[in-house]
Amino acid sequence: MYLVKSVVECEEVKNVFGEVGGRVCFRPASLNPPVSSIIWKHRNSIGPVVKAIEWDEDGFNTPNQIFKGITTLDKETGQITITDLNFEHSGLYTIDVNSKEQEQRFNLKVLAALPKPEIKIEKIEINPNAVYLMCEYSETIIWKNSAGETLKGSPQRELLKVEKQGNPEVFYTCTLKNAVRESTSDPVYERDLFEGKHHLLKSLECQISFYVKVVLRCSIARKSRCLLHMHAQECSEREHQ
Repeated sequence: MYLVKSVVECEEVKNVFGEVGGRVCFRPASLNPPVSSIIWKHRNSIGPVVKAIEWDEDGFNTPNQIFKGITTLDKETGQITITDLNFEHSGLYTIDVNSKEQEQRFNLKVLAALPKPEIKIEKIEINPNAVYLMCEYSETIIWKNSAGETLKGSPQRELLKVEKQGNPEVFYTCTLKNAVRESTSDPVYERDLFEGKHHLLKSLECQISFYVKVVLRCSIARKSRCLLHMHAQECSEREHQ
């Protein structure tokens, strides 16, 4: 949840942001006792004013269907809590205390849930030592590298050009940010972006590991005889090439 305060026509309005499926809570700055009743009202851009939740000497009541089962009220502080948010909960909220509407108001905007971003890779044919990373989303995009540095992408921030650093462990991430929270992609490592010495070394390491295992096994069962057999087989293969 995120709060932004503004003033409209001498009435204090707090902008509140929530996310679909998430939770928000807000309350008046203070309640002056004695308090005998509290009513939270909701008005969206097209519908009438409805009661979200109310409390009085008869107990709590949630008269409107869209708030049933997901809305609670703290009668001591006046705080309203709404869970399992959806878009229809967006709108203006006002509070009546002892049948008198208070000046403080809350404007709730429910945002779509942030996805986990996925980085796409586009090779640059004329430059094998650079690639484009793409993070195609409408939210604010933040690029970072493994050193924690924020990187500058394209003007729309969807595209980031990265150049080969010579370190296969260097990685890059894309983070989406809205008024509620952030969501970060899995890292993309340099070793997966460029073909080069790192891949050759890995291949060589695998080959060496294989031959070491062969030699060790052969040494257990008559090492010299096995090596002669391998040599003869290798020579035969070369003759047929």
